[in-house]
Amino acid sequence: MTDTQTHDESHGNGLGARLNWLRAAVLGANDGVVSTAGIVVGVAGATGDRGALLTAGLAGLLAGSMSMAAGEYVSVSTQRDSEQAALAMEKRELQETPEAELAELTGLLEGKGLSREVAREAALQLTERDALRAHAEVELGIDPDDLTNPWHAAGASFLAFTAGALLPLLAIVLPPASLRLVVTVLAVLAALALTGWWSARLGDAAVGRAVLRNMGGGAVAMGVTYAAGALLGAVGV
Repeated sequence: MTDTQTHDESHGNGLGARLNWLRAAVLGANDGVVSTAGIVVGVAGATGDRGALLTAGLAGLLAGSMSMAAGEYVSVSTQRDSEQAALAMEKRELQETPEAELAELTGLLEGKGLSREVAREAALQLTERDALRAHAEVELGIDPDDLTNPWHAAGASFLAFTAGALLPLLAIVLPPASLRLVVTVLAVLAALALTGWWSARLGDAAVGRAVLRNMGGGAVAMGVTYAAGALLGAVGV
C-alpha cells in the first residue's frame, strides 16, 4: 500500500463521519419543514387569524426542536455509555490477561490480511505504544479520544429542526391572508425538493425518486392536516 493510498483512506474515514452528521442535519431540517408545515396548514384550514397561526407554528417549532434535541441527547448518551463501558472492560482485560489480549490482537490483525509473523510483530508494537488504543480501534472500532458527544448531537438536531421549521412558519404569517396558503405550500414543496435532492446525493441514491418521495410525503401531510383543520373549522370547534 502506498503512502498516497493510506493518506486517502484516513481522510475517507473522517469524511464518512462528517457525511453522517451532514445527513442527520438534512433529515432534521426536513422533519422541521414537514411537521411545522403540517401544523400551520392545519390551523390555516380552520382559521385565518395571524395570531393563531403564529402561536401554533411557534409552539410546533419549539416542541419539535426540543423533542429532537432531547431524543438525540438520550440516544447518543446511551451510545457513549456503551463505548465507555467497552473501554473499561478492555482496560481490565489488558491488566488481567495481557497475553490473551495480545493473542487476540494478533488474530484480529491477521484477519485483516497480514501474515501471522507480521500480525504478531504489529500487535507487539501497537501494544507497546498504547495497548488500550490498539484494542479500542482494531477490536471495538472506537477512538478513545473522540467518543460521541451527546451535547453536540443535541445541539445539531435542535438547530437543524429549527432551521427547517422557520420556513413554513414565516411563509404562513408574512404574506397577505389571500396568499398565505399558496406561498406556504410552494415554499414547503421547494424546500422538500431541496432536502430530498441533498439527502439522495449524500446517500448516492436516485435523486428523482428521492425528491418525488419527499415532496409527495410533505404534500400528503399538508393535505391531511388542512382537511382536518377545515372540518373542525366548519363545525365550529
